[in-house]
Amino acid sequence: DEVDAPLDDANVGRFVRVIKEFSKNTQFLVVTHNKVTMEAADTLHGVTMEEPGVSKLVSVKMSNDDDEPSNGHAELLEEDAVPADD
Repeated sequence: DEVDAPLDDANVGRFVRVIKEFSKNTQFLVVTHNKVTMEAADTLHGVTMEEPGVSKLVSVKMSNDDDEPSNGHAELLEEDAVPADD
């Protein structure tokens, strides 16, 4: 959970490079609020609460400069409303 939280910018960069290298053979789920770490992800999954008591799950496929014709835009994969537990 937020393994990159105590890291300074230089070490976040190192962390991202290590995750990218290891992700060639392994899938990672990283919980973070760090923008640099999120920018390096292939897909982001998030939870929002647009209206009280209803959580919405959102997934976004990120694009890299190396990817095919997404032209640098993110693609919304899914959006589901889920009632929040009281």
